[in-house]
Amino acid sequence: MIRAVIFDVGECLVDETTEYGTWADWLGVPRHTFHAMFGAVIAQGRDYRETFQEFRPGFELYAERERRAQAGQPETFGEADVYPDVRDALAALRADGLWLGIAGNQTVRAGRILRELFSQDVDLIGTSDDWGAAKPAPEFFERVAEAVPVAVEEMLYVGDRVDNDIRPAHQAGLHTALVRRGPWATIQWGTEEAEKLPTFRVESLLELSGLISQFNGSAR
Repeated sequence: MIRAVIFDVGECLVDETTEYGTWADWLGVPRHTFHAMFGAVIAQGRDYRETFQEFRPGFELYAERERRAQAGQPETFGEADVYPDVRDALAALRADGLWLGIAGNQTVRAGRILRELFSQDVDLIGTSDDWGAAKPAPEFFERVAEAVPVAVEEMLYVGDRVDNDIRPAHQAGLHTALVRRGPWATIQWGTEEAEKLPTFRVESLLELSGLISQFNGSAR
């Protein structure tokens, strides 16, 4: 049985196109060049943060976030960046009686924005900065397990990345759903892990309600 659904943030609930575009602007790099390098880094299996190093060796993401904030250009996102299927998907899952959470690798600032956007829609919003543990480390999913009031095997973690979401959540004993959007899912979709590890593979979050209902029906 699946009794709780926990969502990743970037490229699962929130479209990060605008945000990465502003990083290109901050670096003084044409946006299409930045995005091309970003995709190349992911396709090579490297950490996405190495993209910044390609343009500015020695770049430190957390320190640079602070510089942006001090310059009046902090990282930000809002309702316009929420994927169009998110609100209806959350409402459908809530109507199904499922416990809902959001948990991702996000800053304290991003956590505040998430609470402004989603506090009425979910039961928990947790971030890596809140918990002092970031995906794909097992400790992150230990924090999830501590915060969600059902057994680990009754949880479904929804994300867009095999490496950061699906694989570590699977290893932690959770069910998983891979949503096909954003650069990571687009690049990883045809890999063996992407095909075999997830409990569900979806093109839209709106598919989850029916899939979970069917899964839970077969488990009875």
